[in-house]
Amino acid sequence: MRPERFTAWILATALCAAAPAVQGAPDAATRTSAATALSLQDARTRLLQVSDQLAAARAAVESKRLQTQGLQGLGGPIVGLSASHTRYSLHGELDLAEAKQEIGNRLSELGPLLPALGPLAQPVGQLATRLPQAIPDALPYHLKGTRNSQAISAVWPVYTGGATQAVKDFSAAQQDEAQADAQATTHQLEDTLVQRYFGVQLARRAVALRQQAASTIAEHDHAAERLLQVGMIARVDRLQASVALEQARREQLKAQGDLALAQAALQSLLHSEQAVQPSTPLFVDTRPLPPLEQFRQLALGHHPGLDKVAAKKAQAEQLHALENSRWKPTVALFGRRELQRNNASWVAGVQAHWTLWSSVDRHSMQQAAAQKIIQAERTDAQVRSDIALLVEKNWRAVDDARQQYLSLTPSVQLAQEMMRLRSSGLREGTSTMIDLIDAHTQYTKVETERAKAAHDYVLALSRLLDSAGVPEQFDQYAQRADVRLR
Repeated sequence: MRPERFTAWILATALCAAAPAVQGAPDAATRTSAATALSLQDARTRLLQVSDQLAAARAAVESKRLQTQGLQGLGGPIVGLSASHTRYSLHGELDLAEAKQEIGNRLSELGPLLPALGPLAQPVGQLATRLPQAIPDALPYHLKGTRNSQAISAVWPVYTGGATQAVKDFSAAQQDEAQADAQATTHQLEDTLVQRYFGVQLARRAVALRQQAASTIAEHDHAAERLLQVGMIARVDRLQASVALEQARREQLKAQGDLALAQAALQSLLHSEQAVQPSTPLFVDTRPLPPLEQFRQLALGHHPGLDKVAAKKAQAEQLHALENSRWKPTVALFGRRELQRNNASWVAGVQAHWTLWSSVDRHSMQQAAAQKIIQAERTDAQVRSDIALLVEKNWRAVDDARQQYLSLTPSVQLAQEMMRLRSSGLREGTSTMIDLIDAHTQYTKVETERAKAAHDYVLALSRLLDSAGVPEQFDQYAQRADVRLR
């Protein structure tokens, strides 16, 4: 072996020994000070505890629940107690003119009867003449004093034409809608968690790959400098190695920046004071998914969007019932009794009311409520169609990501083999330093693409299960996956 060939072989051997093994993916050893390691399940539990958005949705549900509870007694008797203390001072005039005239008329009728009175005729006649004159035309008065009153009253609407029950059922339907909204919020948050959680995992793997690439190329760059010094390579080859190193370092810095941003997003979502380090790895189940129809049936039975539409339809039906009640009579029992020791006044009875005509067009209002029911029915049909289409889209996205991951396996194997061949070729003088650097670069590229495919698989699976209304099954799919990228 010639000396220059021997020198090149020694240097190549040294740099190859410094390079990581190509039989497996590198470890994503991104160390974060004071980081909290969380599995996906632990992160989900924490999210459901600290999310302000979910807390607001739960408060809305509780509000509607309490409202429905408060209306359960609607239509029963209403009993009230009233008390008053009154002071009064009344001034006025009592009109006596009519009474005075009436007295005069009556006394004048006594005229024919006076002779029969004998000795009394004269005094009686004088009285009949003077009495009307003595009565004034008006009598002023001034009344002053206080009055206390206490009473108990009761009203019982025994028949309202169905309005009472309609109000109760409407409130219950509003509670169902709030519950559906809260469920949808939970599903949305869980999908967001999956995106950010595995976004960190993808970023960590990218950093590890870029760090490995930069370290390996740095070793190659150092060897190139030594080969240039002994005249084994041209200066242009040395410059190419330097350019490759700088490119690798730039990509490493970008990957580190992406990781920091992804960690910040996850930390913010979980309201954590410390950085969160995911422990559940990216995964792929290389086996095909269950049939599409299975997920469609799950969606029809579990998707919160359908629950919301059903609640909207129930509300529309109760509004229609309420409008129908406007055509019917109402009947109520009532009573009132003053709370006094003696001679207490009281009143009791039954009241019926039937509106024969109103300025509000009851017929139009009834038709408007009926159109609300039709709207809800049409919305339900459209939502079912949209959900079915969304499920199919997500199902195909999962399968596409799976196929993409599998298709990259030969590329990874080829990249590994090319690194081996370029390393051997460098020792034998059939390959250049740039050839070896290019091989390492290509390996990093295809490994990154495969990690991205796994990430796409995980996100598509999360969206599929969310659209099927069963996001809680995500952990089951993760556990039975046959590929995990650690």
